[in-house]
Amino acid sequence: MGALLREEGGGEPRPRGCPSPVRYTPHTMKPSGIKLIAQNKKAYHDYHIEETMEAGIALTGTEVKSLRAGRVNLRDSYAAVENGELWLLGAHISPYEQGNIFNHDPRRPRKLLMHAREIGRLQGKVQMAGYTLVPTKMYFKDGKAKVEIALAKGKTLYDKRQALAKKEAEREMERAFRRGEWD
Repeated sequence: MGALLREEGGGEPRPRGCPSPVRYTPHTMKPSGIKLIAQNKKAYHDYHIEETMEAGIALTGTEVKSLRAGRVNLRDSYAAVENGELWLLGAHISPYEQGNIFNHDPRRPRKLLMHAREIGRLQGKVQMAGYTLVPTKMYFKDGKAKVEIALAKGKTLYDKRQALAKKEAEREMERAFRRGEWD
């Protein structure tokens, strides 16, 4: 005469003394979290980053497979607004090795997906204030490819030298601290 317990959430009854059932997520569930694919470190060296925004990106199947393999380069890429649409230009996504006739052009323009209001605001800033749109990161967020677009102003040569000197001074202080030469 085994007594049955009912779970708190109204689940299936189970025999007394049995541990609660294991809760698992099925393998068909979307991956969660953020997986970084590529970063544009040169953008931080060449530009003053004012603001960043996230945009989706329209890709073909072989491009997604290349992204999963990490075969993308954002170094000389930029974003532009044309006819009220935002486009990623100059980004290099290598052709998928196992793809055949369905492979893509590595440097083709790719449409970025944002709300029209946000695109309009970015277009106004680019035209009026002399900003440029630079991709800083590409990543998968909950299984979807995303691009982080930065509203940026170009640095002068003096600014670049100053940033390098500051970084070198910080490294030198860190080295001295590790050696115990802070006195």
